Amino acid sequence: MSEPGQPKKRFGQHFLKDPNTARIVASGVTEDDMVLEVGPGRGFLTAFLAERAGLVHAVELDPDVLPGLREAVGDRDNVRIHEGDALRFDYSGLYPAPNRLAANLPYNIASPLILKLLEEVETLRTLRFMVQLEVARRMAAERGSKDYGAYAVLAQLLARVRILHKVPPTVFDPPPRVHSAVVEMERRVPPDDYQQIKRVVLGAFRSRRKRLINNLPEPARVGAPQVLESLGYGPNVRAEELAPEDFAALYVALSWAL
Repeated sequence: MSEPGQPKKRFGQHFLKDPNTARIVASGVTEDDMVLEVGPGRGFLTAFLAERAGLVHAVELDPDVLPGLREAVGDRDNVRIHEGDALRFDYSGLYPAPNRLAANLPYNIASPLILKLLEEVETLRTLRFMVQLEVARRMAAERGSKDYGAYAVLAQLLARVRILHKVPPTVFDPPPRVHSAVVEMERRVPPDDYQQIKRVVLGAFRSRRKRLINNLPEPARVGAPQVLESLGYGPNVRAEELAPEDFAALYVALSWAL
């Protein structure tokens, strides 16, 4: 059983303790920003954000770290602590609505959480956060690379994704067994019919060894070769060869059959 305030493996907690890394994550935050921080833990990063931001909404699941978090932010009146599960949290209830995410994300929820925030919290314009390096690479992967998959396509349809900084294990308590990275996302205007495009993307990557055409619903397979040719691809192309915007174009052209 964990001591109160100690990192818990089940929550994917690795608490930040390095001021230079905290400054990198907090970089760009100004008094005009309403910041969302998920997984503030003991509040090390929260204190840096509170110095810069107009307001910080800190969402924390673990009740054992709340005393340390409150101590870290002291009597600042621009930090609001919300207890809850970030994957089930009602972000629409936050006021003022956050326009920026800055966080050291819990490892075990980072991937689904970022996609949820991109899909559901439209007020977030910039997201800068830390995740495991391998997760960062999957988010920022370019087509044709081994890390490129459905997740990269969906994230990049919704945001411009950059890996800014590689982070060693030593900046955390406890140190993880892997390197981490600071990722920045700048929101794009989402394509029309994003949810329908998402369904096509997930289906296209279902069997990576198959030709893309064979992963499409049967009614769409007849017209798919012509559409792919118009996009510059042959009939044997696989999903990982298409750029994110190509999936949007594919859907538009074949929507009647998808």
